[in-house]
Amino acid sequence: MSTRRLTTAQALVAFLARQYTERAGARHRLIAATWGIFGHGNVAGIGQALLEPGSGDMPYHQGRNEQAMVHAAVGYARQSDRLSAHAVTTSIGPGATNLVTGAALATINHLPVLLLPGDTFATRPADPVLQQLEVPYAGDVSVNDCLRPVSRYFDRVARPEALIPAALQAMRVLADPAATGAVTLALPQDVQAEAYDWPEEFFAERVWHVRAPEPDRHELGAAAEAFRTARRPLLIAGGGVHHSGAEQALAAFAEATGTPVASTQAGKGSLPYDHPADVGGIGHTGTATADELARSADLVIGVGTRYSDFTTASATLFENPAVRFVNLNITGFDAHKLAALPLVADARAGLQALTGALRGHRVPDAYAAEYGEAKARWEERVTAAYAAPDEDARPTQVQVLGVLDSLVTHDDILINAAGSLPGDLHKLWRARSRDQYHVEYGYSCMGYEIPAAIGVQLAAPHRPVWALVGDGTYLMNPTEIVTAVQERLPIKVVVLQNHGYASIGGLSESVGAERFGTAYRFRAADGSYTGAPLPVDLAANAASLGMHVIRAKTVRDLREALAEARWSDLPTCVYVETETPDTVSGAPGAQAWWDVPVAETATRPSTVKAREEYDRQAAARRRHL
Repeated sequence: MSTRRLTTAQALVAFLARQYTERAGARHRLIAATWGIFGHGNVAGIGQALLEPGSGDMPYHQGRNEQAMVHAAVGYARQSDRLSAHAVTTSIGPGATNLVTGAALATINHLPVLLLPGDTFATRPADPVLQQLEVPYAGDVSVNDCLRPVSRYFDRVARPEALIPAALQAMRVLADPAATGAVTLALPQDVQAEAYDWPEEFFAERVWHVRAPEPDRHELGAAAEAFRTARRPLLIAGGGVHHSGAEQALAAFAEATGTPVASTQAGKGSLPYDHPADVGGIGHTGTATADELARSADLVIGVGTRYSDFTTASATLFENPAVRFVNLNITGFDAHKLAALPLVADARAGLQALTGALRGHRVPDAYAAEYGEAKARWEERVTAAYAAPDEDARPTQVQVLGVLDSLVTHDDILINAAGSLPGDLHKLWRARSRDQYHVEYGYSCMGYEIPAAIGVQLAAPHRPVWALVGDGTYLMNPTEIVTAVQERLPIKVVVLQNHGYASIGGLSESVGAERFGTAYRFRAADGSYTGAPLPVDLAANAASLGMHVIRAKTVRDLREALAEARWSDLPTCVYVETETPDTVSGAPGAQAWWDVPVAETATRPSTVKAREEYDRQAAARRRHL
């Protein structure tokens, strides 16, 4: 048997460079690049291997924060339809634990990323080593074990030869559309540098076929029968529509049957906003059109959704006593939610099969006319919210979106994750293409947007990529601006300064906590944070990190700034201080409830009143059995 003598790290890099995915006849490199920050736990192993000529052709990206590197890798994977991913290597200790948040985000959103944290010595020549966590009751535990619950696959490679099965299992999970997420191979620092005679077969080119399973005939028949007997069906498009490339199949289903299509945050853009069947976002941050249809629906077809509490309005949205569910999902776990009739299959294959099974069947004409008229009314509300009558006034957050809406085309990609922006975007944004709307709302992680924009820009190098961030999110994780500048990636970062956590401030007020701890202000005489706004200059900060910065004070300034940023070939920041919606109209309020428990006993009148409202709303919860 022919062998090649390499270190474990060199062998891993060479192996990764020969892995591919294939779907519908198109082949993609599975691990397209590796992000890394080097320390004593990986510099002599993976770091040296990435530099070694014989280790394979593996591009390298230099990051500034380990969590942010994972976010960049996740952004790349999502934009690549999960067919291509990135690896992330770190040292031991804090470098490894910084991966946990990004790993949780990847796994919750079913997006592939390969994590390669260094680990403490397998041979234990000195115990403890720098940054080692000592656990008195277990000698084989390290901080990397924190990654176990947030990884879809985890292995610690304690011997060189153990890499072979571990690496193959890692690729299997990354390429599995039902199981993918964060995959962790913890690499002890001594094992990384240890040499071994590897069989040449380990480095053979491997193509991992991405499965697209067809639906079971019995399940398909039951789903079709449920649809034929429904008078008011509603389809909810989730992220699985995008992941399986099912947008055209969804459009064909909607056009053939007349079914209205609402979307989750992950599914928005499954139909373009101007498609007659698209009724917008659903749930707590949804449109009035979609939520009213959900309340009266007698059949809900969930496609590629996991039914988060935002989607179901905390189990209060589907009010029709006769409502039934059909769930088309590639995982049986999600397909069976809400006591649904399961249709376990790839979203595209399932929609195509269901369209065929329902040939000739359509919803009643009156129902189609009803939701068409409601859609038109909602579009009028969007236009009114976007309007900025005074071009020389400071814009509201919604007016910022309106100006951007007037400038973008189907080429632009918008990225957001946290704060009040996801709600405004879900209700109002007019998605023009299948991948324009990139809101991470599975983990809703502050600090995701800027590094994710870098990953998306790497996957879509010739398209305008916008990261929309509030001041709170910006302060969480601006470090990868340096990476964008270094790589000359022309991401566009729009920073909305409203001096605090606007979203949680509003939520705090609604639950009787009176915006406590949510404003970025000086302390007042009574000890509260109600003084003047802090003299923080985020625009200056972005400029200090190398970005081209444009300040916009008015709607007119903003229009010019966004237009300049869109055509810029440099990383560009547009900084705007927004007006609060208390004084200028903002987005329409929530169209459905969200369950955030309120204190059951309290002395503050605001909390007592909030609890009364909570009890009233909570009484509408139901279990669908």
